[in-house]
Amino acid sequence: MWKTNSGFPKDFLWGGAIAANQAEGAWNLDGKGPSIADIEILPEQYSRTEIVGMKHTKEDIEKALKDESGYYPRRSAIDFYHTYKEDIALLAEMGFNSFRTSFNWTRIFPTGIEDQPNEAGLKFYDDLIDEMLKYNIEPVMTITHYEMPVHLVTEYNGLLSKKTIDAYVKYAKTLFDRYHKKVKYWILFNQVNCLGGWGEFSSLGLLQGYRQSDVYQAIHHQFVAGAQATKYAHDMYPDLQIGMMLGDDTRYPRTCKPEDVFACTQKNQMDLYFFSDVTLRGEYPGYAKRYFHDHDIQIEASEAELALLKENTVDFLSFSYYFTQTISAQSQDDANAGKPVESTANPYLEKSIWGWAIDPLGFRNSLNLYWDRYQKPIYIAENGLGALDEVVNGEIHDDYRIAYLRDNIAAMKEAIKDGVQVFGYASWGPIDIVSCSQGEMSKRYGYIYVDLDDRGHGSGERLKKDSFYWYQKVISSNGENLS
Repeated sequence: MWKTNSGFPKDFLWGGAIAANQAEGAWNLDGKGPSIADIEILPEQYSRTEIVGMKHTKEDIEKALKDESGYYPRRSAIDFYHTYKEDIALLAEMGFNSFRTSFNWTRIFPTGIEDQPNEAGLKFYDDLIDEMLKYNIEPVMTITHYEMPVHLVTEYNGLLSKKTIDAYVKYAKTLFDRYHKKVKYWILFNQVNCLGGWGEFSSLGLLQGYRQSDVYQAIHHQFVAGAQATKYAHDMYPDLQIGMMLGDDTRYPRTCKPEDVFACTQKNQMDLYFFSDVTLRGEYPGYAKRYFHDHDIQIEASEAELALLKENTVDFLSFSYYFTQTISAQSQDDANAGKPVESTANPYLEKSIWGWAIDPLGFRNSLNLYWDRYQKPIYIAENGLGALDEVVNGEIHDDYRIAYLRDNIAAMKEAIKDGVQVFGYASWGPIDIVSCSQGEMSKRYGYIYVDLDDRGHGSGERLKKDSFYWYQKVISSNGENLS
């Protein structure tokens, strides 16, 4: 008879994930140039669920760089640039055997077009990676996590230009050459599919005024840049494992009405599978070609570029998982009649205070779907619950976070029993950092509390939450003790 998986592999990578721009601070020290994260302002007044601070025009960017009165939370963040030794020691105390973070592109190439890298920036990552290795923590490094140099945006309109492909590939080669003996696992780009009016700037670097064809042209250039980097890594350093990353946003049909089911299929295809199909299978799928035809989207893609994509697929799939959504085929709103409509108001699911549906079974569902589709190893690059934490007598009792993570890790374990090959799990924000979409500190994910408020005021002191000790038990038991 066949043997089935009973739990997590013995060499499973347990850890957490942050992004350089949300943690490091030190935005203009030691030769670092400005990235697009550094011009994201947090207004005095904002809605908790509002995505804030995205500057889309060249004039707005230039104004932000000169602004000395506004609050730009990523410029200081949690000062990980200076506290990384203490913070890594806390992660090691929890038992981490892996840690995902990103290189900040502009620490290494301040404008993106320099011929030679900034040695001071490389030295920081030398020291950071060595600190991880000192504790036997496996680095999982993202090459860029919404940290494109401002210069590439204002001068070239980001990835709409092939010059940005060249800049990225030069940067990636520099990293591979420097760190191939210390870093095995690499993620090319963070959440390549997160668009919807936000990622077009933060991921692709597109200035305001872009057309839909521009978006997909920039995405094609991102595919090409990733394939060139993958080819170099595989040719020069065959032991390296190169991965792509999705922001999992799997939809359910709102009802079992066939039109809703098919609207859901199409939405998942173009918002999720299109990106992973090209990167993992190496070809533009037929449904994408039809979508481009039906929507009059023109993409310039040479035969050489298409061959490059086909011949240089990545080694593993990684994705972030937070919530699921529903979709129906037709809006009930007269102003949008006949158009598909999304909703997070799934009547069967509870929501976080930020309106994100809590759906651990959806996590297992996504894992199974990806494994069935690609049969490639999977790494969970992000998973977590953003919540408001209260310090009471120097303690943080975050049972709500423990409950969320317990249910999601249990669901991941069931997926592994289903035969899904998951080799690592990085919960998001193991230490509190600046929120990506809202720019807040009060939206906390961590096992470690950082004493800073939404305006950057506070001591910066680190405090262990109840979840710190809970995750410590999870790791030490290799996922067997979730109580």
